[in-house]
Amino acid sequence: MSAPRFLGLRTTIYPVTDLAKARAWYSEVLGVRPYFDEPFYVGFNVGGFELGLDPDTSAQAPGAAGGVAYWGVANADQAWAQLMKQGAAPLSPVREVGGGIRVATVKDPFGNVLGIIENPHFPNTAG
Repeated sequence: MSAPRFLGLRTTIYPVTDLAKARAWYSEVLGVRPYFDEPFYVGFNVGGFELGLDPDTSAQAPGAAGGVAYWGVANADQAWAQLMKQGAAPLSPVREVGGGIRVATVKDPFGNVLGIIENPHFPNTAG
């Protein structure tokens, strides 16, 4: 039996305790409205990838306990500044990690870690 063929990053799901506030905050931060919006799940299509918000916190509580999804940005400094203006809390400031790649992490208002990455090796396209 061979290993599964991974097709690439598709979805990051954040558990949230207040779905309405999370929907509004991420709509503003991402600059898009959800493509799927139900009381049990809200999904955003961002450049062909999905950010999902799940109000069921029985299995996974909001917070920094899990992995970090990094969202591509054209300019990490500008994205960091905008996130700070929109109520995110700093975790690790923008820093170079090699090869011209710059990353940073913040906490959203719901306690989840949100990563940003400026990577000159990937095209700066959004969907």
